[in-house]
Amino acid sequence: MLSFLPSLVCFAAAANALDWTATPFNPPAIPLVVRTPYVSAWLPQGPGVALNDAWPTFWTGSILGWAGFAKVDGTSYSFLGAANVDGQSFEKAVQTSFEFTSTQSTFVLTAGPVDLEVSFLSPVEPNDLVKYSTPFGYMSVKATANDGASHSVQIYSDISAEWVSGDLGLSANWSTTTTGSNVIHQVSLLSPSQYAEVNDHTQYGSAYWATSNTAGTTYQSGSDTAVRAQFLANGNLANSQDTNFRAINDNWPVFGLATDLGTTSSASVVFTVGHVRDPAISYIVDGGALEDRSFHFWSAFSSVGDLIDDFLADYNDALTRAEAFDAQVDSDAKAISNDYAGVVALSIRQALGATELTISKNGDGSWNTDDVLLFMKEISSDGNTNTVDVIFPAWPVLLYTNPTLGKYLLDVLFQYQATGQYPNRYSVHDIGAHYPNAVGHNDGLDEAMPVEESGNMIIMALSYAQRTGDNSQLTTYADLLDQWTQYLIEDSLIPEDQLSTDDFAGHLANQTNLAIKGIIGIQAMSEIASIVGDSDKSANYSSIASSYVEQWLELSGANGGEHLNLHYGDPSSWGLAYNLYAEKLLDISIFPTSVYEMQTAWYKTVIDPYGIPLDTRHTYTKSDWEIWTSVIVTDTTLRDDIISGVRAWAADGLSTQPFGDWYETADGSPQGFRARPVVGGHLAHLVI
Repeated sequence: MLSFLPSLVCFAAAANALDWTATPFNPPAIPLVVRTPYVSAWLPQGPGVALNDAWPTFWTGSILGWAGFAKVDGTSYSFLGAANVDGQSFEKAVQTSFEFTSTQSTFVLTAGPVDLEVSFLSPVEPNDLVKYSTPFGYMSVKATANDGASHSVQIYSDISAEWVSGDLGLSANWSTTTTGSNVIHQVSLLSPSQYAEVNDHTQYGSAYWATSNTAGTTYQSGSDTAVRAQFLANGNLANSQDTNFRAINDNWPVFGLATDLGTTSSASVVFTVGHVRDPAISYIVDGGALEDRSFHFWSAFSSVGDLIDDFLADYNDALTRAEAFDAQVDSDAKAISNDYAGVVALSIRQALGATELTISKNGDGSWNTDDVLLFMKEISSDGNTNTVDVIFPAWPVLLYTNPTLGKYLLDVLFQYQATGQYPNRYSVHDIGAHYPNAVGHNDGLDEAMPVEESGNMIIMALSYAQRTGDNSQLTTYADLLDQWTQYLIEDSLIPEDQLSTDDFAGHLANQTNLAIKGIIGIQAMSEIASIVGDSDKSANYSSIASSYVEQWLELSGANGGEHLNLHYGDPSSWGLAYNLYAEKLLDISIFPTSVYEMQTAWYKTVIDPYGIPLDTRHTYTKSDWEIWTSVIVTDTTLRDDIISGVRAWAADGLSTQPFGDWYETADGSPQGFRARPVVGGHLAHLVI
């Protein structure tokens, strides 16, 4: 078949004529520190922006003030942010390279006779729950002489109060603490609002900015121009605190840290930035009561200061672990293709950075580390909490990194529905309309996706049990799983007019792809019944699923057609049958091979430069479903072309948004979504 790969590579290269090398490519936005829905700092790119050509932004696009300067032999250079400092002159360091891995984004900039390696590390620690729940990331700055000589080097960086609110007119307060180990700036709103957001920023808690308290470390808080001018003029800060608490946009208070690296040929400094709320989540429990839940790290630390001390001290080991993780991911993904490895590496921080791991308290006030729940924000689309059809596409990253994290996400939904407070017979859509309020839907008026969510829950529960051998969810929530299966039996073969996960495309009756999910869900329940020892129920559900497949083959156009229809009775319609991926994930075989072969042959004829359209109603697609489709096609060349289409979209220079999953297949233009955790679905090949 004709491969689109050469044209895709040429198009992306033409779009990104960069002044620096980018490995594996230059993405729409570069993840700097991405740990939680509220610790999410990016460098927008479009056709390419150097680290010191623009301000970092929150995932929404609002500015997060974050500046960096270096003095080398008395000459000042900027390396981070886009600051102007009245009365002070400085040069811009020249960016020569950029590289990202699954956990790191690293820039090299030349500042005269010294090269600055500025590396941002967002640790991915899936098997250490305390570390996973720590809402902090690192920035390290390493100065290395490029002429073989030693040079006097000082490094400065600050953050602004923009890190604590989406309303710049609100007033903030702050403090600076110096200990034997570290210097820590803390910034908060003067009048916080618990569990509230403004423009997707949290409205309570504190931002922290810290570094090691060495002999050459100085600090200062104050207006942006005053603090930065102090460093540019003197190479150090005044060890002073501005106590004129005011609005975020009133003379822009910033919180500076500086380190004198001395006269050296190679030396480095590490900073950390993060944001802590306590409590973190409001969660509905039995009887409608609301439970305050806190980050898991509180089980190991009595204060944020102690946490920061440990986090900074752990940097070298954290970097070693990150490099090992990066290497493993890269090796696994390159077994599919180099393009796939780049897509996967860009996806992991974003997917896991939409989650927060929590624990509750016992009656005596101690931490209950046996009660662990993971919460996920549906970033940029609805802002819901633990949306089932957002967890489902993200599921592969959880299975790959630590399946137990997936269990903790599902437990949130299972526990709520097991209380009987949710009135519908099918699965709930989410646990709360507005993150971080996981307050349920006792009125039953959540966004209705009955077949979608019921099938998703059953499929994910089984896949977790298969992956781990832990059948606790299957036995504990057997009645719920059976209830949802009964609904699927009623509404899967001929789905009534309803939404699927692609709700932006609108309602549609008789959706072929939705029926696939429902039928696989029924077969999955057969597997579950077998696992828990109910052979009669297992046989019954398997018989129903097989019968539905035979009828579906006629209804869907599979028998005698060129392709599956988008919806029954319309042979001019078609779409991505990505729900077949669940059959591969669960290692079951109820749909005939001929369906996969037919779809593969058809997709070869309709692929566009950036992939295959989602369906015949539009020319856009979704990257997660593209990758899932690449798993189910039976032709390796087509598989690689689909993957390369996603990579081309990520590298085409037309978007400045954190890796969007919704875009046009013809011209690679973005359609809307950004920074969503569904990109975890890009790891689909790695869990088959």
